Amino acid sequence: MAKIMNTLKKIKPCDFTVVILVVALVIFGVVMVFSASYYNSLNDTGSPYGYLKKQLFFAISGFVIMYIMSIVDYHIFKKLAVPLLIFSLILLALLFTPLGTNVNGATRWIVIGPLSIMPGEVAKIAVIVYVAFYLAPDPKRILSIKEGILPMAVLAAVFGIMIIKQPNLSTAITVVGIILGMMFLAGLKWKWIISIFAIGGVGLFGLSKTDTYWGTRLTSFIDPFKDPQGDGFQAVQSLLALGTGGLFGLGLGKSVQKNLYLPEPQNDFILAIIGEELGLVGILILLLVFTILIWRCFLVTMRSPDRFGMLMAGGITLMIGIQLVLNVAVVTSSMPPTGIALPFVSYGGNALWIMMGACGVLLNISRQSKKPAKAVETERPRGRHDLRREYGGRA
Repeated sequence: MAKIMNTLKKIKPCDFTVVILVVALVIFGVVMVFSASYYNSLNDTGSPYGYLKKQLFFAISGFVIMYIMSIVDYHIFKKLAVPLLIFSLILLALLFTPLGTNVNGATRWIVIGPLSIMPGEVAKIAVIVYVAFYLAPDPKRILSIKEGILPMAVLAAVFGIMIIKQPNLSTAITVVGIILGMMFLAGLKWKWIISIFAIGGVGLFGLSKTDTYWGTRLTSFIDPFKDPQGDGFQAVQSLLALGTGGLFGLGLGKSVQKNLYLPEPQNDFILAIIGEELGLVGILILLLVFTILIWRCFLVTMRSPDRFGMLMAGGITLMIGIQLVLNVAVVTSSMPPTGIALPFVSYGGNALWIMMGACGVLLNISRQSKKPAKAVETERPRGRHDLRREYGGRA
């Protein structure tokens, strides 16, 4: 016992603001999952507390995972980068075997007995670790087409295609966005960023003009009321929930759309229920909390002790930010409706465990930062070129 206490005393403090914000978001998520899932839980489990009990378990175990990751030296992931990447690819491939479980037309889960795995969630952390591992040793690697840009492009293409085939457009965008964002942090020149976005935009525009599943999917969000009982159903119900909530909402627990109107309200569209019950003010406060969290994560990124830590922390920050933006876009019908969880808030174990585990890694990076967080706040914010200069890249 004495040895354990001595070991704990030697652990350096982490960014406590990140801890507080994550705890607040997870607790808020548990409350909103209970509220949003009340009638669905009655219908699915026979008890209004079915989803609440599961989410409480996910949250408590998530805190354990986050704590463990916060005290394990993040450098261990250098050894795990390749095995984790291979494991992630194997899981994605297994989706197209009898092990893959189809729910509502999408095959995103591998169910083995009581265990349910979402390979798309594992893919997010796998690419963060691998890209950091690959680009960290040599700052000039990202400037080479053959050694930097092409391998990352192949990685993004492989993961993107395998995830889109589930189909799961938003997770594919998240994974590709993480890879692209980490390449930018590593020193990728602007001309490549602009070129990639241009190619992607042209490709999506061309696909939207085809008479295919994705062609219909990519255009249905533009006018969801055109087909309110078909492709536009979820978007219409979400917009009705947001509109009904108004400025201050109907009150916690008083949502109408969760009464079996909006499908799976505790999952991807939980923000719509938040808007209906807590109003625009509630959503703005929630987004403010996320904004502060992302900023704190960015501070950890800037103060990382080495290039590997900088890229890891940056990738985790990108994962949270991209997923937040995509979820808000889906709920407000600004992009096609597709499965994307609201970080720390939506129902589900896989997404919550991955997010909280990733935040644990970020906290470990903050423990080893060159300067305490308080000192960072007094400095001018450092830009991308400052990071590149410090870690050996070209300005």
